[in-house]
This record gives sequence, C-alpha cells and structure tokens, in this order.
Amino acid sequence: MADAQSRFRRRLLLYYGLFTLGLFGFIGMMGLLEHSNADALWLGYVFLFVTIAIYACIGLICRTSDLNEYYVAGRRVPALFNGMAIAADWMSAASFIGLAGILFASGYEGLAYVMGWTGGYCLVAFLLAPYLRKYGGYTIPDFLAARYGNGKPGGNLPVRAIAVLAASLCSFVYLVAQIQGVGLIVTRFIGVEFAVGVFFGLAGILVCSFLGGMRAVTWTQVAQYIMLIVAFLLTVSMIAWKHHREALPQVSYGSLLGQIEQAEKRLEHDPAERQVRELFRQQAVMLQERIARLPQSFDEERRVLDDRLQELRTRNAPLREIKSVERERLAFPVDIADAQQQWSQMREEALARSHAATPSTEPYPAASEAERKTKRLNFVLLVFCLMLGTASLPHILTRLYTTPSVRETRNSVAWAVFFIALLYVSAPTLAALVKAEFFQHLVGTPFAELPQWVVQWRKVDPPVFGIRDVNGDGIVQWAEILIQPDMIVLAAPEIAGLPYVISGLVAAGALAAALSTADGLLLTIANALSHDVYYHMIDRQASHQRRVTTAKIVLLAVALFASYVTSLRPGNILFLVGAAFSLAASSFFPVLVLAIFWRRTTAAGAVAGMATGLGVAMYYIFVNYPFFTKMTGIFGNRWFGVDPIASGAFGVPAGFAVAILVSLVTPRNAPVIDRLVNYLRKG
Repeated sequence: MADAQSRFRRRLLLYYGLFTLGLFGFIGMMGLLEHSNADALWLGYVFLFVTIAIYACIGLICRTSDLNEYYVAGRRVPALFNGMAIAADWMSAASFIGLAGILFASGYEGLAYVMGWTGGYCLVAFLLAPYLRKYGGYTIPDFLAARYGNGKPGGNLPVRAIAVLAASLCSFVYLVAQIQGVGLIVTRFIGVEFAVGVFFGLAGILVCSFLGGMRAVTWTQVAQYIMLIVAFLLTVSMIAWKHHREALPQVSYGSLLGQIEQAEKRLEHDPAERQVRELFRQQAVMLQERIARLPQSFDEERRVLDDRLQELRTRNAPLREIKSVERERLAFPVDIADAQQQWSQMREEALARSHAATPSTEPYPAASEAERKTKRLNFVLLVFCLMLGTASLPHILTRLYTTPSVRETRNSVAWAVFFIALLYVSAPTLAALVKAEFFQHLVGTPFAELPQWVVQWRKVDPPVFGIRDVNGDGIVQWAEILIQPDMIVLAAPEIAGLPYVISGLVAAGALAAALSTADGLLLTIANALSHDVYYHMIDRQASHQRRVTTAKIVLLAVALFASYVTSLRPGNILFLVGAAFSLAASSFFPVLVLAIFWRRTTAAGAVAGMATGLGVAMYYIFVNYPFFTKMTGIFGNRWFGVDPIASGAFGVPAGFAVAILVSLVTPRNAPVIDRLVNYLRKG
C-alpha cells in the first residue's frame, strides 16, 4: 500500500512538473506572437480557451462513477497535492482579484482579510482537521448527523437537514461571487456582455466537475493553483523590475510605501484636489435636500428629465445627446422608495469622495475618535468572522476527507498555508505597486492624453472604472477617479505598461482562481443534496450508480440557478465572500467545536445553535445590505455600528450560547456518543 502510494506521488510530481514547464513555454510562445504583432484580442482568447481546454481534458480523464472517488477522490490524495488543491479551493476570485484591490482602496483596513483568512487555517489545523479526517464520511452534515445521532442508523435527521441548509446557503453565496468574478474577467478580455460572460463561466465550471466529482476537481485544482500562482507572482515581479528594479519586491517595498504616503499627504492639501472634493460635498448636500423633499422632489426631477428628452427630440438634437438623456431617464428611480434608496446611495458615494484619499499606512483613519473606534471595532470583528468562517467553510473541510490518513491531513493543511502565503505576501506588494503607478502616471495627466488602458476599462459593463473632469480644469485629479477595487489586479499589467501577454496570463490566473473555488463549492452543494437529502432522507436503497447520477443532475441544476442569480448583479465580490464566511461561522463553528470538545452537547442543542446562529447572521445582512433593502424596503439599524459583512460577530456568540443552554436542559446523549468523542480525540 505504501509503495503504491509512493509510486502514485512520484507520477503526480512528474505530470505536474511537465505541466509547469509547458505553462512557461506557452507564455514564452504567446510573448513571441505578440512581438510579431499578433492581435491582442486573439491572445486573450487563446489564453482563456486553452487553459479551459486543459481543465476540461483533466476533468474528462478523471471521470468516474465510483461513489468513493466521486465524493472524496478515493481518499488517496497525497498531502502536497491536497495542500495545493486546498489552496486553489481557498484562493477564490476574492483572493486573486479582490484582496489586492481592497488593500489598494482601503490600505491598512484591508489587512483584516489577510489576517483573518490566514489565521483561520490555524484553527482548521488544531481544532478540526485531524478529528474530521479520523471520522471519515463524505460531507460535513454526515459528521454532524452521526455525532448528534445517538447511534441511530443514518444519524439525526433534523441535524442533517439544517446542516445541509446552512452548507448550501453559505456555499451558494460564495459560488455567486466566483461566477461574478468569471463574468468580469470574460467581459473584459473577450468583450461579451456580463450575462454572457456569466454563462461562459458556467461552462468552465461544469467541464471541471460534472463528470468526475471530487476526483476531477482535485486534479484540476492542482493545475489551477499552478496557473494562478505563476500569473500573480510573475506580474508582481515584472512590474517591480520594470519600474523600480526590484527583483524581490515582497521584502523590499517599504520605501515605495513611503513614497505613496508622501503623495497622499501632498494630494490632501492640493488646491485642485480640494476644489474637486468641495464639489462632491456640494453634490452630497444637494442630494440630501432632494431626499428631504420627497415625494415632491421625485415628481419634479422626473418631470425635468421628461421635458428635456422631449425638447431634444423636438429639435432633432444629435443622437448621442438623446441617447445620453434616455439612459439617464432609464436609470431614474421607478418609485419613491427606490428614489430614497438610490439617492441615499449616491449621497454616500459623494460624501466618500468629498474626503481625502484613505491613507495607505494609517490604521483606522477617521475625522473623530468615535468614528475611529467604530472602524477599529469593525476591523477586529471582520478578522474574527473571517477566521471562524475559514474554519467552518464546508468546501474546505470536505477536502480533509480526501487524504489517506490523519497525518497526511495535518501535513496537507501545513502545505496549504505555505501555498496560500505565497499569494498573500504578494497581494499588498501589488497594491502598492499599482497605487504608485496611479500617482506617478495618471494623476496630473491632461484628459486629452489619457492612457489607452483608461479608455478600455471605461467601456466595461458593469462599470468598474470611471473618470470625469469634475472641476473642468482638464487635468486628472485623484478625487475624480472612481475605482472598483475588483479591477486592480486584472488591469495591473496594462496600468504598468507590461506586454499584453501578461494581461492574458493574469486573466487566465484569475479564471483559474474563480473556477477552482466554484468547482469545490458546487460539488459541496451537490453532494450535500444528493448524499444527505436524497440518500439519507428519500431513498436509502439507492444504488451507488443512482446516487452519483443524482449528484450530477443536482450539480447541473445548482450551477444554472447560481448563474441566473449572478446575472442579477447582487453585489461586489468581496462583500459576497465576507457574507459567506459570516454565515458559515455562525452556523457551523459553534456546533463543530462543541461536537469535538464538549461531549454534553445534544442534538437539540445543535439544531437550536445552528438555527439561531444562521438566523441572526441572515437577519443582520438582510436588513442592512443595500441589495436586500432595495428589494424589500426593510431597513434596520446597525448594532454598535458593525458592518453587515461582519454579521458573524453576532451569529457565532448566539449559536454558542443557545447550543450550550439547550444542551444543558435536554437529556444527555447515549453512551455511544461518549465513545465516539473519545475515539475522535484519542491519540
């Protein structure tokens, strides 16, 4: 057995070593084609389609109908490769696209994501990984149903049911974020509409997971990790070398941060910048007055737009002017409630742009001590939610079942931390490099001489980059630039003036990051519904073949529904990811920890704890996040000023408290549960 596993490991090292060499050869070939004046758009096509074709081939080769292979890859994935698969599963579009972007936009505050996500793996390694692998099973609801099942065949059904609901919900929110990332990538680099890009992403996800389940997903994720890490590290190194002659910028970009800090201080007191900020402040005041005069202002503004459109049509104005007003009229609020929501959001945006740039190196910048305390609180609570969410995400925990032994599981988590750290120590570096490029080569540029990348990125729909001459001086000011953080990584090669082949590589890396996580999430939902719902609740006599077929059908249905939801554009990628972490932490972390470390926890306590934690987190997001408040018209107050992304700060304590209290007032577990807990914690 050991010899067979050793031969398997050596064979994998050979295959993926050749894949890595082939990747560098492919990059070199694309560079030569660009040098010979090949069309840049076609280079983008080639990068995206060739990489997806490779993933499809791996998925096809790894197709299986074996239940053990489909659910847990046969439990024979070596630690090194499981670590790479975990890292790819983990490093989603939020990590690849969003992390450097949020560090660019928020500076110090963005470190909450780095600290929370990496710290969470310490919790996985010490609190959960060895115990879950020792139990075995196929899904996280499997473990919870058995632990709280009092020895019943199939475990406790209410526990299994609510665990499936929680796993599906948090995984679905996370899945939508990944498909949205794919849509953004495809929209920019292929030029199709966002909705088309979303369904293109759906096809990419399905070719990796549909036929082979966890087996196919595991080996495509290893290839996807190699792709994404090469893309990210090569981009950072090339930008640093071209503009700063730094070979290893991750350890030497401190001087660059000093230059950025000086530029931010200079811009804070620049007369033109202050003029632009004052114009935004006046716009915010005007919007506040408009909100205060509702509903009268709604009728007046609509009438003004209608009259202007009619006047343009009457005098046969240029088509461009008419189309511009038509778009403005189409975007006008549909009713008074929508007007209040839309104008309030516009007022908040104007207020945000009326302030000086967020200092990159200053912790919790604020105008008052009270605001500073609120920012500090949100920072700490976000780290808390991300750490506990990391330790609770079902698609990550399920990967712990795929190794041959408990020891291999521990080692795979250690490898995963190393592989993840390679990107996480580079993300702040990339954010600093790109911000320096903005200050040196865009701010202060005449509008008549804008670089080509600005023109290209202004065309992307949904909008991710905007720039307009607010004060009419013809010169770009920092306050006149509106940046969606999600664009920073994708645009970095163009911003830095690198060859387009690097832009294609970054797009392929971002696509790999989104697809790898989406595959794991989709498989988690499909396996939970097919194994925990269909097999355990509907048809206990189902054959292995029927169960695998059911999983494939469910996987396809969930993928289609997730793509439809994504086409509605529910929010920015990083918020969706943060919300998924809060939901996972609130529903799973209390019951998983109590299941292993407090044998007194009962099934009733687990059900009550999961329901309460999940309910509290969902409620807080539902009444405070604009996407939902706009749909429902229900607005809530922020408790202690906590952002909805950190709703787990309320859900986790509520879940623990209710699970413990209910367990104390319900009958003790059967002796078989004590023996199970002792077995899990022994050795």
